[in-house]
Amino acid sequence: MTITVGNRLPEATLVRMGENGPEQLSISGLTAGRKVVIFAVPGAFSATCHMAHVPSFIRTHDALKARGVDEIICISVNDPFVMKAWAEATGADKAGITMLADADGSFTRALGMQFDIPAVGLIGRSKRYAMLAEDGVVKVFNLETARGTCEMSGGEAMLDTLEGSGENAA
Repeated sequence: MTITVGNRLPEATLVRMGENGPEQLSISGLTAGRKVVIFAVPGAFSATCHMAHVPSFIRTHDALKARGVDEIICISVNDPFVMKAWAEATGADKAGITMLADADGSFTRALGMQFDIPAVGLIGRSKRYAMLAEDGVVKVFNLETARGTCEMSGGEAMLDTLEGSGENAA
């Protein structure tokens, strides 16, 4: 099954680096009673992810928050140590983007977003997408259709979608 607008997010556990090491967070805990933008990338430090996707959400962070978004979360099928290093390297941590590891890929598989490109070493990775979930229900889902691009799933596209739909802080 591929996730779509109107679906409830599947339960899964994601991991982040906290002050005392790895911390587990549930999707339901992250989204309950909240408006959350979640975007996923094929891999930390990979070209489009590093130079386009994360920076697009850093640029639009304040505008998305002004539209009522409680949190912006980046997910990758990587370990939490890599996600922490990547957050520091991109400035996502200072910009207020939450960087979470889907270390075993279970969330990605449950969404129907897993893909493999063995020739370049991408196995069990996530397709590039961005979604808005309200109280755990998908309200917007922007799936990137072309490899190596960040047009439909970038921060500006999410902001345009929210502005076009009249989403606000109300």
